[in-house]
Amino acid sequence: MVIGGGLAGLAAAIRLLDRGCRPIVLESRRRLGGRASSFDDAQSGRTLDNCQHVLMGCCANLLDLYERIGVGDAIEWHEDVRWLRPDGGRDVMRPSRLPAPLHLAGSLRRMRLLDRAMKRQVRRAMWRMLRMSAAARLAAASRTFDALLDDWKQGPEVRRLFWEPIVVSACNLSLDRVSARHAVQVFREGFMAGRWQATMGVPTVPLVELYEPAARCIAEGGGEVRCGWSASGIALDGRRAIGVETNRQFVRGEAVCAAIPWERLEAIADDRLMAMDARLQGLEQLGHSPILGVHVVVDGPVMDEPHLVLPGRGVHWVFNKGVDASGAQHLHAVVSAADAWMDLGPDAIQQRVLDDLAAAFPDLPGRELLLCRAVKERRATFAATADAEQARPAAAPSPVGAMGGDIEGLYLAGDWCDSGWPATMEGAVRSGYLAAQAIAGGPGVAASPQPGWLFRLLSR
Repeated sequence: MVIGGGLAGLAAAIRLLDRGCRPIVLESRRRLGGRASSFDDAQSGRTLDNCQHVLMGCCANLLDLYERIGVGDAIEWHEDVRWLRPDGGRDVMRPSRLPAPLHLAGSLRRMRLLDRAMKRQVRRAMWRMLRMSAAARLAAASRTFDALLDDWKQGPEVRRLFWEPIVVSACNLSLDRVSARHAVQVFREGFMAGRWQATMGVPTVPLVELYEPAARCIAEGGGEVRCGWSASGIALDGRRAIGVETNRQFVRGEAVCAAIPWERLEAIADDRLMAMDARLQGLEQLGHSPILGVHVVVDGPVMDEPHLVLPGRGVHWVFNKGVDASGAQHLHAVVSAADAWMDLGPDAIQQRVLDDLAAAFPDLPGRELLLCRAVKERRATFAATADAEQARPAAAPSPVGAMGGDIEGLYLAGDWCDSGWPATMEGAVRSGYLAAQAIAGGPGVAASPQPGWLFRLLSR
């Protein structure tokens, strides 16, 4: 039994099929994908994503899942990343033919966004990250990235213009909250290890179309997906999970994989289960971090590039979603770690977003605004803080514990579990693969792309 049809649950089910299992996925909603989903907007008649989701070439497990469910061709890849300058111009981060980690050095040198002193600071910090040993990176889990930047003498402007746009977007947390381990991981694995690892992928279809094919793959493999089935409890026989209570009927299973947010797991787990499983004892240390996605449609084209980073502004990214048959252009603005935006009303959000977009696209104020639809995801991701790292549970139950070990037959998945990654789609898929491995054996996570030879030579 797999509770939850988000990325973690789908990944667990797909991998369980490889081991001859018959996974039954219970999803309370009518659509798969969990927080990576879409909705039909009545005002515009458009299918809109909850938020823009992107991936990078280093996301080996997410790419593996996409290939397994047959949607790998629905990703458009971009080597260039464009940054807005205060003067309205663009800087382009583009890999060169130099071996990693030097492949982005030329772009950094040419960035007019940063002055010479800031570029020296970035190079110094990159070198320190490159030379961090595995033990040092693990120890960094208990520190914030802001504290690490203090050690590396990074000034406030280089943090605001360079470190913050990357780390906040990747980890959905501010520099003074995110675990330094994950921020360092973003740069080492995502930007420094190789040219392919740094390539950015953007879905070309609504997210609902990206994940619906998983149901067909699961059914063809002998499993089931039951949408509209909401779990209300996990049944125990002694110390073993034996099935799931739902809004329709009890469903028995040889194992139960809870691939749902931890607060949802707390809601359906009774006090006895919570007390018996040590993995669930530290969940109060976990928290959420919100994301705001704002869909803007204007009556004519204003943006001719696929995406843009807006450093130093409230909006972190804007994505070009295309021009329709009527000539209207759809832009998707994204604010990560959007705590300060959650209590704002639609008018205030619209004004702030349009002000930021106007700084990037001078033609925007002259266009008619056809739609401005803000989507608040208050619980978009778990908060990968330094404190939370100690509380993230393993997929498999431990046979050792003060009360005789954890609940047998109960497995955990989700981006909040201990996958070795921050709050990303890649982390969610990794957790699903790890849960499937714990349940049925066989391979675990997919191998990461091979780093470049110079990166391997220089890194520790």
